[in-house]
Formats: sequence, C-alpha cells, structure tokens
Amino acid sequence: MSTYPASDQRFEEKDASEKQSSDIPFQLEQNLIYLKWSEKTDLESLESNTSVSDLVCFSHLRWDFVYQRPQHLLSRCAQARRVFVVEEPLDSPDDSYYLDISRRECGVWVVVPHLPQGLSEDQAIALQRLLVDALIAEAQIQTPILWYYNPMAVPFTHHLDASAIVYDCMDELSAFQGAHPELQTREAHLFELANLVFTGGLSLYEAKQHQHSSVHAFPSSIDAAHFAQARVIGEEPSDQAAIPHPRLGFYGVVDERMDLALLEGIAQTRPDWHLVIIGPVVKIDPALLPKYPNIHYLGGKSYQELPSYLAGWDVALLPFARNESTRFISPTKTPEYLAAGKPVVSTSIRDVVRPYGDEELVYIADTVPEFVTAIEKALAQSQTNNDWLNRVDAFLSQISWDLTWQAMNELIEAVIAAPKQGKSSIQQEETSTATELVSSRK
Repeated sequence: MSTYPASDQRFEEKDASEKQSSDIPFQLEQNLIYLKWSEKTDLESLESNTSVSDLVCFSHLRWDFVYQRPQHLLSRCAQARRVFVVEEPLDSPDDSYYLDISRRECGVWVVVPHLPQGLSEDQAIALQRLLVDALIAEAQIQTPILWYYNPMAVPFTHHLDASAIVYDCMDELSAFQGAHPELQTREAHLFELANLVFTGGLSLYEAKQHQHSSVHAFPSSIDAAHFAQARVIGEEPSDQAAIPHPRLGFYGVVDERMDLALLEGIAQTRPDWHLVIIGPVVKIDPALLPKYPNIHYLGGKSYQELPSYLAGWDVALLPFARNESTRFISPTKTPEYLAAGKPVVSTSIRDVVRPYGDEELVYIADTVPEFVTAIEKALAQSQTNNDWLNRVDAFLSQISWDLTWQAMNELIEAVIAAPKQGKSSIQQEETSTATELVSSRK
C-alpha cells in the first residue's frame, strides 16, 4: 500500500492530559487522517469530472463478496461518473484508523474504513464521519449523489452536501438475523433525507410506498447474455464433473433464508438426485447444514464462473424458507436461472410467484412432497421445449440491468436538475463535534 495524507484534513485534539487518560489512545500522526491507496492505483484516474456528479455509496455488503444488485447497478454508473463504495468498517490491527481505497476493473472505487477495536457506537460514528470527510476532501468530491444501501450510515453522512440522495432498498434489513436494533429508526431518518427511494421488488415497494413521496419499484433484473452462455457451454468445472445426474442446483448465500429442512427432505426422499449448493455459508453454523452423500457443497464461485456450473444442472432451485427474512426478497437468480435455460422450482416467495409463477415460467412448491413432485415435472420438461423457452426469452427481453440503470439514472438526473429546497431540519440540527466524541473514552 502507498499512504497519502488527506489534504488539509487537520483536526484538533483534546489536550495531552485527556488523550493520555484514554483507555485506547489514537495514533493521530501529525494530526492527519490517512487514506491508503492501493499500489496498483493510477492516481491520475482519480481526477474528478466536474461536468457530472460523483456517486458515493454506503453499503452493508462487501463489494468482493457476492456479485449482485449493487455491483450490477454501480458498475454501470461508473461508466459515466466516479463511483465510491464505502463499506462497513473492519478492525484495524492496532489503534490506527484509516481508509483502504482501491479501484476495481469496472471503475468503482472500493473504500474500506479500518477502526480501532473497543470503540463505543458514538465514537465509531464520529470517526467514520472524519474519515468520510477526508475522502470527500482528498478525492475532491463536490455535491455528490449519496446512494444508500445501509441506513446505519446516516448518522455519519447526513451532514454532507449532496446533489441527490437515493435509498436503494433491496431488502427488509430489519428482518434479518442480527439486525441492529436502531435500524428501523435510521431508515426512517433516511426516508426523510432521501429524494428517491428504489425498491428491489414489488412486495417491498408495496411495503414502502406510503413512507415516501417518490418510491419506485425496480425488481431484480438480468444480464441475459452472460447467463445464456450456459445453454452452449460443454466443458464441466472439475469439482462438478464427477457428480452424477440428475443434478439440482442452487447458487447464492447460504444463510437463515435457506430452508435446510426442505433440502434434507429432498435428499432423503430421492437419494438418486444430487443437490449442488454453491455459495458462502454465513450467519449460520455450517454444522447445521444437512449432510448426505447426494448433497454437494462446492463453496463460493465468481460471477464469471456461474454459467459453467449452471450448464451442468438439470433443474435450478430456489429453496428459500418462508419467514420474515424472505418476506420481501426478490431473488436475482430467478431470471438468471431462466436465462440459462433451466427449469426452476421455487418455494412460494411472493416476488417469484409474481410474475414468474403466474406466467408459468417457474414451478412453485413448498412442502417436501410438493417440491419433489415439481422437480419431477421439471425433469420431464425438455430444455429444448420451444414454447417454454420462447416464453422465457420473450419475458427476459423486457428486463435488463442496462434498462434498469437507465431508468434510475433518469430519475436521479431529474432530481439534480430540480431547484433545491435547502437542507431538511434534520440535516441542520446541531451535533457534538466529531473530535470530541473520538477523544472521549467514557
């Protein structure tokens, strides 16, 4: 890493006696907040294009974790403007604090805060505010578009002067396991600040439409050409090649949203079927995963690799549990499976039933017997069934991430062009200075 001090980002500290009394001292070398740029970074590429607003995103998801909605949208945004994605903080190896900044091939700048361990929540908020302010100054970001996936970022960003504020609400995060108790309060604050609210599905739109004056549904979309490769790929990935057919596949994050009892029931009922599960296991104990000879956990794969795995499946699965964490989900993999030409069997997730089940593009089932019967029908369905494939392709031709981003960007540009009404009273409220909170160790 190459380290560059943030230009003119000098912050007053408490006096020396207060600092020494702190139980975790801060290393403020020369009173500068440091930004660490990757050695591979071409700093000339950081230069701002003053003709368009930059976009600064605050995300609860790691950019390099699983390729999904944020990556699809923001990589397209980066073709026209600078995009900075600020992730949730990681612990620093010592008492230092800094931003680790690197650029991805798509043009997006990924910004990872590192904070000392043992901070109070107020201190963590204050320190993140200092770091974000340093990024804004060093990268010469002026009146950016603020794009939120994470309402928990509002306390350290609501003071920023923005050309537009967007909340892309892709999930009901408050229903997820381990959700912060203040998340709904922070989201309500974000609704007051936002110019636009986008939702990741129709059911989420129905839940949020009365909470803001400008809510727009943008369900999960598709890069159809990428996944259509699965229809012609012949070579098998080495870790899947030896798995017998019929193969029933799933890819995605394996967490509390997956119906593990359903997987176990299918494996027990049909030991001649082989279930291929691709994706990282998070927020659940891997020991709880059903273990049978015909269930194969292959771990995470890159977005580029997915079509080669899909190509070798006979049926694609959406075995989601029906609980609060799945009530509003709109699985991106639904149209991706279909673009690959694979029959799909899903539990009755509302945004899968509407429209895919209603259009008879996907089989819907919930219990183990229903799911097994639906898989049998899917296996009997020829993948060269011209009627079904023609209907799939006709449906998918109406949606794409390119079209979704184009529609979103038009709404954003309209906000930027509109006369400004001034900051809300919430943005104008007085707060304790960040340095006071950082220095206090009570």
